[in-house]
Amino acid sequence: MSTYVLCHGGGMGGWIWKFVKPALLAAGHEVYTPTYTGFGEREHLLSADIDTNVHVTDIVNVLEKEDIQDCILVGHSYSGTILPGVVAQAGDRIRRVVLLDSLIVRTGESVVEAMGLMPAEQAAGIAAGVKSGDIPPTAGVHTQQREMAKQHPMDMSAERQQWLLDNLSDQPLACTVTPVAVGAEKLIGKPVDYVAASDTIMKSLHPRAAELGWTVHELKGDHAFLVGQADWTAKFLLDCA
Repeated sequence: MSTYVLCHGGGMGGWIWKFVKPALLAAGHEVYTPTYTGFGEREHLLSADIDTNVHVTDIVNVLEKEDIQDCILVGHSYSGTILPGVVAQAGDRIRRVVLLDSLIVRTGESVVEAMGLMPAEQAAGIAAGVKSGDIPPTAGVHTQQREMAKQHPMDMSAERQQWLLDNLSDQPLACTVTPVAVGAEKLIGKPVDYVAASDTIMKSLHPRAAELGWTVHELKGDHAFLVGQADWTAKFLLDCA
């Protein structure tokens, strides 16, 4: 039996694993699906003080309080900024790392900088504005994703897409404009598998996975494949065990 800790992406929560988790449980594995502070059912905790460091602590606390050992740590999308910090603090509890079309951000980089959305100086200015209270702490990512889905429907049934969109929540803006304390290049000493989707906003970051020496798995599909291709995702994770 293996233990999986499944970490969600931006605007989501532990609920996003609804269609993947049953197959892992049916195979006899233990599964945890934590939600980051300020996301999902914890969106009422969203504030200007929440950044990636808080989310690293969220996951480290789950590993420690649940006394999780030898786990497979899985991260989708935004979680790529969190898992390196978790490994740095609690690497002795982690067997391997699996990143599902995730962000690949270097130490000292912000998410928006890594994705080429704005220069570091602009991101720093926004981060300062959030901290001072001059800029609202919300990112509006849930609204953005719903608008994107109108232009480019997700690769899944209409019913499943509506379920996903209905459950989206906002997230703390500081998470995307504040530099990451522990970047992807710090994932040393653990095997890392990276799934690169073919139709995704993460495409510009995919080359970084190969540069870091990770095992890269190509998948024909979009960024939300853990919902649209849940059976494939579950089988892939089971194979990782």
